[in-house]
Amino acid sequence: MRKKWRNLTVFRHPHFKLRGAVQPVRLFPSLPAALHVHCQINTFTFLNIKHDFKDNINWNESRYGKLWTYNLTYFEFLHSSRVTKSDGLRLIHDFIDQIEDIKDGVEPFPTALRIMNWIKFVGQHNIWDGKIDRSLYQQTHLLLDQLEYHLLGNHLLENGFALFFAAYYFQSNEFYAAAKKILEPELEEQILADGVHFELSPMYHQWMLYRVLDCCNLIKRQDFFDDTLNDTLRSKASLMLGALEQLTFLSGDIALLNDSAFDIAPTSRELLEYARRLNIEKKSVKLKESGYRRINKGRYELLIDIGEIGPTYIPGHAHCDMLSFVLYVGGAPFIVDTGTSTYEANDTRQQERSTAAHNTVMVNDKEQSEIWSAFRVANRARIVEIKEGDNWVEATHNGYQEMGIYHRRRFEWTADQIVIKDFIQSKGETDHKATAYLHFAPAVFVQLDKRNIETQKGSVTFATESTIDSEQSIYQFAPTFNRTVEAIRVDIHFDRHLETRINI
Repeated sequence: MRKKWRNLTVFRHPHFKLRGAVQPVRLFPSLPAALHVHCQINTFTFLNIKHDFKDNINWNESRYGKLWTYNLTYFEFLHSSRVTKSDGLRLIHDFIDQIEDIKDGVEPFPTALRIMNWIKFVGQHNIWDGKIDRSLYQQTHLLLDQLEYHLLGNHLLENGFALFFAAYYFQSNEFYAAAKKILEPELEEQILADGVHFELSPMYHQWMLYRVLDCCNLIKRQDFFDDTLNDTLRSKASLMLGALEQLTFLSGDIALLNDSAFDIAPTSRELLEYARRLNIEKKSVKLKESGYRRINKGRYELLIDIGEIGPTYIPGHAHCDMLSFVLYVGGAPFIVDTGTSTYEANDTRQQERSTAAHNTVMVNDKEQSEIWSAFRVANRARIVEIKEGDNWVEATHNGYQEMGIYHRRRFEWTADQIVIKDFIQSKGETDHKATAYLHFAPAVFVQLDKRNIETQKGSVTFATESTIDSEQSIYQFAPTFNRTVEAIRVDIHFDRHLETRINI
């Protein structure tokens, strides 16, 4: 309502006058940007899409989707080794000169990230620039006016982190109080007891840990406030580091669960090394509240998902992956999640969030949860029972309850074998059209023969009490945004019960 009213009245934010001095924020070395930018010729590459602006940068460039535009205005590229001090200053000044005409880039989320990146850049290069300071001050007030309580989740946390940086930069009690009001309750809610970020995306877990570590770094180098947040931040960082270790395979890969992709967030190894430099030790954790279960048998690493789809009020980054799993063998991917290649509201986005894009079971061609648009979920599956022992775990979800059906899956494991037992439970005796999906990594050679799969890493066999059929097809594995690789998917069609044995 406020936004509509402001549009009708042609509202303009006031130019807040900067009072007092600023204090360039000195950090111990943080992390470099994983992005590539050639500032001399105004050429940027984000999300694997390259664009050359020639002489003039259009900060509203939108032909590659909103996320690309966001990345352009985040200014994360300032921390690339390819960006010099003079190039960075030129780009910042150009943005300030055009800011009155910028649209997506002045929304609260990119504004929050830009505030942090500008403050880190001017501190790193010992820059004193009144034009930048005035713009930063105004942008921080703009952020304060439109905090993302309507989105919550990682968006609101980023707002809080940005205010925290601005508080130290401007030595502002106002910004500090606003940051503390967000960070204390949100970190408590969003970081689960087992250390996993509650949106259940390993990629976003990496990003939120990166922000927490940067805040710990900031406190370590500055002494402006009686910082009661220090203990909270370091405690959450320690817990998140322990969870990150559980969500990361020995190869360094994260599982591409929910909205996750490679080459977006800092890597797990970079984050663990950054924490070591800050003298923050990881806390040993056992995955539980997140619904993830990690089994490491040396020869293989298995990550199981028996958790909820995500926070009930913010499932935007969730997929239909309930009771799915990811398996690495010999330190390399074997059975994988499809991944995420786009955030645009299109058929690809719908497919990558679908049940058939994960290593789980679809019944009667119905999705586990009703996913729609780019970040929406309507009716959704819920876990109704979990049982587990030393070498097994079993869970049931109700995503098909409208048909009177429940899907129960049991995982059992030994040193060289994983057994998966699927049960399609219903009151009647009617058989159902159930399909279990297995997505093999691109490097895995698959030879299917009805009830048996042979690969160079091991074999997979299927058993059932009744009719069984199987087929293989090509799917698009999405390791990162706007990039896919062809790989093999095997569909196993069965009625009520299926036993899958993976021999490694």
